[in-house]
Amino acid sequence: MIVRWGLGELGGVLGELGIERPLLVASDRWEPQDLPIEPAARWREVPSDRVADAAARAGDGVVPLGGGSAIDLGKAISAETGVPVVSIPTTYAGAEWTPYFGIRDSARRMRGGGTGAQLAGVVYEPELTLSLPRAETVGTAMNALAHCAEALYVQGHNPEADEHALAGAGLIGRHLPRVVDAPDDLAERTKLLEGAMHAGMALGKSMLALGHAMAQALGGRYGLPHGALNAICLPAALRFNEEVAPGAIARLGEALGGDAVTRVEELARLGGFERLHDVGVPEEGLGEVSLAVAERPGAKANPRPATPGEIEQLLRSVW
Repeated sequence: MIVRWGLGELGGVLGELGIERPLLVASDRWEPQDLPIEPAARWREVPSDRVADAAARAGDGVVPLGGGSAIDLGKAISAETGVPVVSIPTTYAGAEWTPYFGIRDSARRMRGGGTGAQLAGVVYEPELTLSLPRAETVGTAMNALAHCAEALYVQGHNPEADEHALAGAGLIGRHLPRVVDAPDDLAERTKLLEGAMHAGMALGKSMLALGHAMAQALGGRYGLPHGALNAICLPAALRFNEEVAPGAIARLGEALGGDAVTRVEELARLGGFERLHDVGVPEEGLGEVSLAVAERPGAKANPRPATPGEIEQLLRSVW
């Protein structure tokens, strides 16, 4: 996959890939004049479950500009049409590094998902993250940190993914607090985005475990932000897995500069993320959510098997 830094590189990346008539997938927050190219068409509904309608406008490529919702939609269009996708992330979520995608409706509720996106390129532009509010900054960075954490112990983890995971965790742990303190500091935003890039590369080479499975099931059911849910669920997953993966979790702590669980909780609190009930998760739904979590690939790839009952206890521990 082609990776470039600086929005001015977009035209060159598309040229290398032979893309002349891309579809731009971007919400109304972004305008085509923000880009150094002229897209052949524009899809503004983000998120959207009208994938077939969007795919009909795909041309010879798709360029999603935005966070995980925009990039997931772009990947769904790519999988539907077979055209390459070149992502321009504006958050730290890391969706650009995996061919998997979730499909959400305009109310952000899950309506399916799949794989098969033709990942071709990523263009990182730190300036696009300067306007990201605090909650989204911390939430998507915590999503990236969860990619790092789970890459270290998920079934199928490997040395290459571990290297990216530790690099990403170190950068996120150091620079997320600084970005929260000085959100307009482009140098700090750049370092945080570098951390998210490494986290995404770790994700692409290893995949997800139990913490993400809990966040995905909760977010899909209630239409809540994926990053916030990862921030809340990851400490519970780390505690659960420490029995079988103490070395991996200790390495995560070393990268973060302290006890892994404590540091993750400290970073999550920068965005105000502590308990599930604070973000709108109803207690009465935890049992049904636990059943859904147990069936997700991330739960099945977790190094320690978790029953629905154990998952419900974990969710209640952070409710």
